[in-house]
Amino acid sequence: MTRTLVHRGPDDEGFHSAHGVGLGFRRLSIIDPAHGHQPLVLPDQTLALVGNGEIYNYSELAEELRRDGCRLATGSDMEVVLHLFAKEGRACFQRLEGMFALAIVDFRDRLSPRITLARDRMGIKPLYWARHKARLWFGSEPKALLASGQFSRSVRGTAMVEYLMRGFVAGSESAWDGIERLEPGTSLEWVSGQFPVLRTWWTPPLVGPSPAPEDGEVLEYLDRAVSQRLVSDVPLGGFLSGGVDSAGVADAMGRAGAHPPELCTVSFREEEFDEAGLARISAERMGALHHVAVQQPDPTAVLEHLPWNFDEPHADPSNLPTWMVCRMAREHVTVALSGDGGDEVFGGYRRYIHELMEQRARRALGPLASMAGLVGRMHPQFRAPPRWMRGKTFLTHMGMSSAHAAWDSVSNMARPAALSLLHLGLGKALDQANPFAHWAAQHHRPDVADPLYRTQYADMRTTLAEQLLVKVDRASMAVGLEVRVPFLDHRMVERFAPMPIGHKIHGGVGKVALRAALSKRLDPRVIAGAKRGFDIPVSAWLRGPLASPLREHLGGLPPTWFDLSKVKALQDDHLEGRADHGLLLWTLLVFEAWRRRHDCEEVTV
Repeated sequence: MTRTLVHRGPDDEGFHSAHGVGLGFRRLSIIDPAHGHQPLVLPDQTLALVGNGEIYNYSELAEELRRDGCRLATGSDMEVVLHLFAKEGRACFQRLEGMFALAIVDFRDRLSPRITLARDRMGIKPLYWARHKARLWFGSEPKALLASGQFSRSVRGTAMVEYLMRGFVAGSESAWDGIERLEPGTSLEWVSGQFPVLRTWWTPPLVGPSPAPEDGEVLEYLDRAVSQRLVSDVPLGGFLSGGVDSAGVADAMGRAGAHPPELCTVSFREEEFDEAGLARISAERMGALHHVAVQQPDPTAVLEHLPWNFDEPHADPSNLPTWMVCRMAREHVTVALSGDGGDEVFGGYRRYIHELMEQRARRALGPLASMAGLVGRMHPQFRAPPRWMRGKTFLTHMGMSSAHAAWDSVSNMARPAALSLLHLGLGKALDQANPFAHWAAQHHRPDVADPLYRTQYADMRTTLAEQLLVKVDRASMAVGLEVRVPFLDHRMVERFAPMPIGHKIHGGVGKVALRAALSKRLDPRVIAGAKRGFDIPVSAWLRGPLASPLREHLGGLPPTWFDLSKVKALQDDHLEGRADHGLLLWTLLVFEAWRRRHDCEEVTV
């Protein structure tokens, strides 16, 4: 099982077995490389731990433990966690500042050891588990559990529907039948013969709004979060795109002493996808050591490397450039800081701006909003409509609830369209599958009047945790690189995510408070730059260097899973230039590459 995770921990391995419990660990050495070997076991053999991640306040916690008479044998942050758990139990998770996935075994009752699993607040580090044949299994990735030989390689049918709709699978159930995902800010306790007990120990704020930011407050929080994440005993750098988030983090790195910061950027030959120009402006202003690599289509990465490392189907087109920038960064550093999370916390997505406009229009129209929605549904859909006919989505959303409209904005296709791609029998069997239910449950959790914050909350608990952070974790761990995300410091999330909406969006511009704060530090061209997704030219690549793999893989989709005649028609329309189905075909290509790479056997319904 641990051999499947060598990429996550290329530096060391360790094992511990006692009283019916076996622990295995692969280590990427960051803190105290010489002495941080795991599993960690207390001298009296009562507790053992394996833990992935970094605890940024471990030095302060270690000093507190020493004052209480605790003798620490190493400088490892995870040894601090083990002793803190011995002292405080599950309550210690609230005191940990950082990213982590933990498994702690209490051997004090040797006949019935108690196992505790825990995942960090935002879900930066992954943790999967399964209760199977009266045992509890767990690991950082599903492939570790599959390697045990105890699980069938079956994909959940409901997960297929969500994958087609969104390009990934969210929630507590993984794409694999029988394998669960421990959700962010959640712990699990299990004793043999009992059911696992799940507890949510942290969520983003459920009430609001928080006070408006005071002058200098945003920079104070950012500088503190970045400074904490510079703790490392190995070389450290950062990612730099053309946006304010990564530039703000890189600037704070330099101010905290990482000068000159070592920064990495991916460039594209296609100008509409390229942010290297703005990145160079920021790098020159900071006096950074700046590495730039041009992204090229790489069929081997798409069909072999990424499907292995993303061992759930994951169709975010930015997986490829993220993997590439991680691979480049690993040539220079072992730890990198990124700007991920800034959009969710400070309100930076364009769809947030559109949602705010829709909310205001919905309130203004009152009962007439449903009529506008009807007009939107009847509005013709064109490939490239004139400007005056581009209101179909806006009008359609008028007739929806705020939760449904937000869900529609984050979905690649509607549920009926996803079901229609499946084989008729499978589509009928999955007719009741409804991924919206999980999203809606998250959207309705905050007790706030602002629907936009509800969308931010749902994003943080679903899209951020299971799409964006998965992308960064798998792409970085594939090359033995650790990525840290200062914007997801829980104090920053608690302080700024629920702030008044005018400090997030104003005049059609997002991240108002963050842009205003960073305007004192960054080039005006970066502050004013339009947001671009970290994407690739999918449609063009599928008609070019990836056309042959596309035909071969889509022709190999299981005929009992998909309607292959419909898939081929979509493929032919795209390749012959009659329509643009780039994202859908990419989603199917990634799925089939994943299915082959992991020997998926069947669909369970």
